[in-house]
Amino acid sequence: MLYRGKFADGGDGREMASKRQRTVDAGSSFYGSPGSSYMYNPSPYGYVSQPPPPPFPVVRLRGLPFDCTETDVAEFFHGLDIVDVLFVHKGGKFSGEGFCVLGYPLQVDFALQRNRQNIGRRYVEVFRSKRQEYYKAIANEVSDARGGSPRRSAPRAKSYDEGKDSAEHTGVLRLRGLPFSANKDDIMDFFKEYVLSEDSIHIVMNSEGRPSGEAYVEFENADDSKAAMAKDRMTLGSRYIELFPSTHGEMEDAISRGR
Repeated sequence: MLYRGKFADGGDGREMASKRQRTVDAGSSFYGSPGSSYMYNPSPYGYVSQPPPPPFPVVRLRGLPFDCTETDVAEFFHGLDIVDVLFVHKGGKFSGEGFCVLGYPLQVDFALQRNRQNIGRRYVEVFRSKRQEYYKAIANEVSDARGGSPRRSAPRAKSYDEGKDSAEHTGVLRLRGLPFSANKDDIMDFFKEYVLSEDSIHIVMNSEGRPSGEAYVEFENADDSKAAMAKDRMTLGSRYIELFPSTHGEMEDAISRGR
């Protein structure tokens, strides 16, 4: 059962990751939840001090491969509840660092046990982190995405652009880089200029039945999917989303792999 108690900063892990709030409710109290290690037990002897609220469950990663994906991080922390993954960029390039928000505080200790284990050929260092460090990284990424970021304004590789431009449109787009907490409503809002239904949106799951960070969207026609490519690398929340022309076959294969 996923831990749902309140963290020290006033929100549970999944709420924080899905909304990535910069402001938190001051003075929130914590009373624990069934199954948590923090329980409030009334004392027959009068007032007792409440246990301190647990820390926000986030770790910092260093030494990530430069082609690392959110799915790679989720597999690295296999068995843990991954709420969000944030990659850090410096000077417009991926720095090899990132943050991972976990489902509840106790899982931080398990995450630290993965320190210096490998993703691909590179070992990854895992450190304790704090809510403030995670939020600061989010603020920097959002600032870069909204204006003046070398990562956003620099021309992409010619072959990358040409591949997308020359691809035949079938009415299906693949989305990459979605927050793990993103749902169909979020995607419909991202494409609010187009007529979409919940049945036309397919969030891809990994082998464990958890969101992989990818999704497929079926538009009414190929012209709409081609026009929607204008939203390539625009942000959903604080994450920029990559779009790729796709096919119904590719979509069905990806969906079936996650079943």
